[in-house]
Amino acid sequence: MATQASDPVSESEGESSKFPLVFGLDTFGDVTHDAEDRPLSHAQTIRNVVEEGVLAEQVGVDFFGIGEHHTDDFPMPAADVVLAAIAARTTRIHLGSAVTVLSSDDPVRVFQRYSTLNAISNGRAEVILGRGSSIDSFPLFGYDLADYEDLFEEKVNLFAELLEGGPVTWQGKTRPSLSNQNVVPHTEFGPFPVWIGVGGSPESVVRAAHYGFALMLAIIGGSPARFAPFSRLFHMALDKFGRPPLPIGVHGPGHVAETDEKARDEFWPRYLQIITSVAETRGFAIPTMESFMFEAGPRGALYVGSPETVARKIAANLPALGANRFDLKYGMGGLSHEALMRNVELYGTKVIPLVRELLASRKEVA
Repeated sequence: MATQASDPVSESEGESSKFPLVFGLDTFGDVTHDAEDRPLSHAQTIRNVVEEGVLAEQVGVDFFGIGEHHTDDFPMPAADVVLAAIAARTTRIHLGSAVTVLSSDDPVRVFQRYSTLNAISNGRAEVILGRGSSIDSFPLFGYDLADYEDLFEEKVNLFAELLEGGPVTWQGKTRPSLSNQNVVPHTEFGPFPVWIGVGGSPESVVRAAHYGFALMLAIIGGSPARFAPFSRLFHMALDKFGRPPLPIGVHGPGHVAETDEKARDEFWPRYLQIITSVAETRGFAIPTMESFMFEAGPRGALYVGSPETVARKIAANLPALGANRFDLKYGMGGLSHEALMRNVELYGTKVIPLVRELLASRKEVA
């Protein structure tokens, strides 16, 4: 699926070529099941995620991220601890959040946790900050959803100050003020990479540009092409604020297996169950087989299929969105650890090399 020559996203595509291609894997720590389809314990699920992260490095993946959640289905409230365990067993792969819900956390503690991870990993830590489309953390930590926007704006502002290094003086309404406060540990190599996760808010795109943070487009449904204006808005905002070009990434859910049929057969019943369970609270429509097949097709948001199918879809969407990074949100509650390990292996050994080959061929033709 090529972008037409008249498509205005070609301008964004030129911007994306300034940065190297990066391919990552994201997980929410979905509870896995055993061979008898029985849910594993939260503890075993967490240990499995560590093994998946270690394998990701071995098969050539560039980044491994863990999204913060606080539910029985996603028992992953302390991603930085799990990432530190992976860091101790790896040497190359970058590790980070996908996403940290900054609105219900304290920016100083987030900075301290990830600067500590940065030290343990020898400079491989990253953070993706988000407002939280899943709001479970708000009542858990005593935050009012009426303050949703103010919490994120103020806390991003403080986080940006912390990244500058040196003593911090800051005043706001959502946490106690800081006066010439030294925040440790200091980073060795300058600020670690920070992204803003955007699921549909133009204001968040402009906010990322304002603070000089990279942009991560979280596309979980519908046509990815509808996010192309966000990429263009990001470039315009960066220019307005006098900032240099910054990377754009795409986060998309999916599942890789040996064949399209096997990938769909493994993923679909789990996907239906999870989306149905959260449909009322998240405002999602309950999927049908027809809607699922659209989402898994060339114009949908799900990357479900064989390595060839998934690679071709990634290779089509990255240029169309002016992006240089793709993170596959792999896994779905109820899948087995073995299926997830095979997903990781196929993504690293088959999907990533094929995407690089397809994009290189496209560039040669252009």
